[in-house]
Amino acid sequence: MKASYTTIVWAEGNNTGLEVPADIIATLGSSKRPPVIVSLAGYSYRSTVAVMGGVFMIPLSKANREAAGVKGGDQVEVILELDMAPRTVDLPDDLAAALDAKPGARAAFDATAPSMRKEFVRQVESAKAAETRTRRIAAIVEKLIAA
Repeated sequence: MKASYTTIVWAEGNNTGLEVPADIIATLGSSKRPPVIVSLAGYSYRSTVAVMGGVFMIPLSKANREAAGVKGGDQVEVILELDMAPRTVDLPDDLAAALDAKPGARAAFDATAPSMRKEFVRQVESAKAAETRTRRIAAIVEKLIAA
């Protein structure tokens, strides 16, 4: 299911987003927070509709703004498509091994939202030193087990 509309890129400080009219959410025929493929200015990215202050919004990160060539205050044509593809995250081997080594850690990891799994992987992969990477993996595993 696809729907298109025109909106202004909402901006407040460093935060930007795209407001989604309620009738567009209804057209998509899914939940009130559907996973979507967002297309604007010839660029597409995957996201999820959120509700902020009673308004349906899609986040628009700095990287996505730059890739689409848009900024806060710009009028844009938005095409939303319901994203039915599974949200997967490629695990680094050392993180996967640590999750498998601790009972319950892998199940807890798999139960988290895709955005949280992506953030865990980002934390591990952004470590510059091996010791930092090892420490971050241990902290992630402990956090998952404690939850």
